[in-house]
Amino acid sequence: MNSERPINPRFAEDVHFNQVEGPPKYRTWTDKPVRYFTVVDKQGGAVLGYVWGADEDDAAAWVPRKAAGGRALAEGGHWHSRLRDAKERGKQPSQALAEMLSNPEGNRGRAVAESLAEAPDSAAVKALAESE
Repeated sequence: MNSERPINPRFAEDVHFNQVEGPPKYRTWTDKPVRYFTVVDKQGGAVLGYVWGADEDDAAAWVPRKAAGGRALAEGGHWHSRLRDAKERGKQPSQALAEMLSNPEGNRGRAVAESLAEAPDSAAVKALAESE
């Protein structure tokens, strides 16, 4: 008895995929210096996460604070959306951060303008979010 199965002829043909471009996005990491600010919970003031950006690599992202759990993850949708909108309008990451700080209200959180700081790269901001 032969254990080999016959090959389905549909799978013998080459498969071609067409790559479809999505909306423009900032890169989600960089090894270049970044500027970032803190987003705090409107109820109680706990840190929910950080928004960072780096013009040199056209990179920006939201990093949820690990200790804030689901509330930080839920708040991330708001900040991701604002970053995506800024990129679609052709804004540099530093301009996107400035816009967010000038209109600091999020869904559950609020950007803290006084928290604007610099880090050596995006990994440092991620480490900050995981260490607290």
